[in-house]
Amino acid sequence: MKILVIEDEPKVASFIKQGLEEQSNNVTVAYDGFFGHKLATENEFDVIVLDLMIPYINGLDLCRKLREEGIKTPILILTALGTTDDKVTGLETGADDYMVKPFEFKELVARIRALSKRFTDTVQLPKILKVADLEMNLDEKSVKRGGKYIDLTAKEFSLLEFLLRNKNRVVSRAEISEKVWDIHFDTGTNVIDVYVNFLRKKVDKEFDRKLIQTMVGMGYVIKSDE
Repeated sequence: MKILVIEDEPKVASFIKQGLEEQSNNVTVAYDGFFGHKLATENEFDVIVLDLMIPYINGLDLCRKLREEGIKTPILILTALGTTDDKVTGLETGADDYMVKPFEFKELVARIRALSKRFTDTVQLPKILKVADLEMNLDEKSVKRGGKYIDLTAKEFSLLEFLLRNKNRVVSRAEISEKVWDIHFDTGTNVIDVYVNFLRKKVDKEFDRKLIQTMVGMGYVIKSDE
């Protein structure tokens, strides 16, 4: 994988770079937001690992700026700011995942691998997923409802795909954590709830029929009329 690490602490950046390169990844490091923005917009990366407290352009502003400029590369925020409000703020700027320092390196690797996974192209899986007037095109990586295109982050897309593939079946938060984040431990149910709320705002808010339903104490489900 080609990974961009934007981190202003040399020791932390060196630790991440060395560890990821030992696993045959190609790692580029930027020590400030200005250079990080230049690299992210002029090159193709599989994942961006982004610290928040960086010079010139802080991490939140950089993440927001990259999304506004159409950069879809999955972004993993890595920071010492670890409150739920911090996480929600980071995710709302367009980040796909959020890790708090100090961290276990094996968890960082697992998160990066999960973010870098390409959507499966095996022929037995349908390329178009539909429920009611909601349609996901896996080839185009696009989603539209009522004919109107909806802009989703990589993680929001993955979560919606999982719900659509499991339509009419209630999926638990633990299952979402494992299947969407591809991590065999709980990433924090509050983060999953936040992502579901993000999806609701984009997929359901402007429509009378609400597709994403909460089953109290069990999880979430998208129900079709079939």
